[in-house]
Amino acid sequence: MKFVVDDKIPFVKGVLEPFADVVYLSGKGMSASDVKDADALIVRTRTRCNATLLDGSSVRAIFTATIGYDHIDATYCYDNNIHWQNAPGCNSTSVQQYIASVLALLHLDGKVNISSATIAIVGVGNVGSKVEDWCRKLGMNVLLVDPVRADRESSSDFISYYDALSQADIVTFHTPLIHDGKYPTFHMFDDRALGVLKRGAVVINASRGEVCDTYALLDGLNSGAISEVVADVWENEPNVNGELLERAYLASPHVAGYSYDSKRNGTEMTMKALAKFFSLPLSVYASGRLELPEDREVVIGADKDPVTAACIMFLQTYDVRGESQRYKADPDIFEKLRGEYPLRREIGAYVLGRGCAHSDFLSQFGIQCPKQ
Repeated sequence: MKFVVDDKIPFVKGVLEPFADVVYLSGKGMSASDVKDADALIVRTRTRCNATLLDGSSVRAIFTATIGYDHIDATYCYDNNIHWQNAPGCNSTSVQQYIASVLALLHLDGKVNISSATIAIVGVGNVGSKVEDWCRKLGMNVLLVDPVRADRESSSDFISYYDALSQADIVTFHTPLIHDGKYPTFHMFDDRALGVLKRGAVVINASRGEVCDTYALLDGLNSGAISEVVADVWENEPNVNGELLERAYLASPHVAGYSYDSKRNGTEMTMKALAKFFSLPLSVYASGRLELPEDREVVIGADKDPVTAACIMFLQTYDVRGESQRYKADPDIFEKLRGEYPLRREIGAYVLGRGCAHSDFLSQFGIQCPKQ
């Protein structure tokens, strides 16, 4: 067998070599000739798995080590008997961490008092559910928008999209990109949405760039209907709109889900799915112990209120400002920043300093408490 693997997927080298001929290539540069005689592809979002790549190939299965799958032409795969599998939820805690860092900055910069703010979470799946959990623990008023779940569960927990937009101080998107059907999300935030949005709201997009119409976001910023835009994902990546990049409060190059932990999770889920499909004796996949961050101890002054203490904790464990500054300084290095992303551990790798204020409150976000 032959497997073609994106060379930026970590924790995979040496795992598959006992079972197949393994070729590592640039995900963005994979061509039809590269995959012509492959049995499986192991990819990320940068590989467009469609007729152009797959026609005439021997590919039987595609595994993407990502939660997103809009880079896979599912219809083509179905019509050509090609199995495909994503890694649902693999980066959900990483995106939760990203949103926590954003909320912390909004609070500490005086943009939004999150202690009393209303947040609308659009898309309440693996990621949105975790964002919901932390927002509730921070005391925020949470509005849930998920028409798929609302129809399936007949629950009063959900609110309509436009009602949520009219009430929320912050709107954060966590949906897949869907172009058609009953629940499309392409340009979900558009001129109509802008027209009902609560004036001065913050809009965060950490889902897919095309979920938000770039020009609706710019119109909102220009009119004051939107106070701040936070964008981790963009239309036409990596060739993003320069004006939106400049105007964004925080801008990052599609890395919200790029924690070290999430990458390990994605690879582990992918290896297990591949092993099951090809009946490989890979019953246990273990990547080994993850590297710890250099400064693990989080120290917070006793004079802080619990929410402010949480914000300080979030930023000590991950501060999105650094990558926003690097990206804004040189928009042409979008792919370089992704490919050379530094070690980022999730909050569970950190520990509160001894005697830290509000330790009971802070520990509910997953940070370790020191042994007494």
